[in-house]
Amino acid sequence: MNPLATSPELGSPRLPLALEQLLPWYSVNETRSIGDLAAIGTKTLALFCSKKCPGSLIIRMHDLTHAIRDSGLTAIGGFHSPVEKECFSVLLEGNQPLIICPARSLENMRVPADWRDPMKAGRLLVLSPFGRKERRATANLALKRNEFVAAVADTIIVAHASRGRAIEQLCRKALIWKKRVITFKCPETLNLVQIGAEPVGQIPVDRLG
Repeated sequence: MNPLATSPELGSPRLPLALEQLLPWYSVNETRSIGDLAAIGTKTLALFCSKKCPGSLIIRMHDLTHAIRDSGLTAIGGFHSPVEKECFSVLLEGNQPLIICPARSLENMRVPADWRDPMKAGRLLVLSPFGRKERRATANLALKRNEFVAAVADTIIVAHASRGRAIEQLCRKALIWKKRVITFKCPETLNLVQIGAEPVGQIPVDRLG
């Protein structure tokens, strides 16, 4: 399998036209992918969660991820934090389109064995905005990757964001971009509600597509 495929040119309906305006560092010419690009043409839900997350929210996010999997909606994320990784594992078992964005280039990247069947089925896309020089994931690239995911997504769901930390700051940017940011309604997510996120007791997956 050829691991590199050039992304659609800027102006294609598969990539948001505003990406280069939202992300000063982004270049469509550096973007590479492995898998079927058709997933980019669907409405996408970005999933985020800070590294540390209250147990009650982990359970709620787990239930929500199952609902997203069963709904057939396209999910996108870096799937790096523990909760995000668990979400990815659940989604990988489904049939819905799934986009994963590593915090590095795809140059010489080995596709994990459990990704190959979903990729052959045309439902898993690996997408990176980083050029071939960025072969190692770093904290800075992870921040940029999360910005890219939020910029591509139509709706952003945040299980938990530690106060003042990276995911909360990302939500601030996404709200400035007029993205819909949703979180669970509970005391632990008050910091997100205070900056403009939509608190929902039970996130209605059927209304997100």
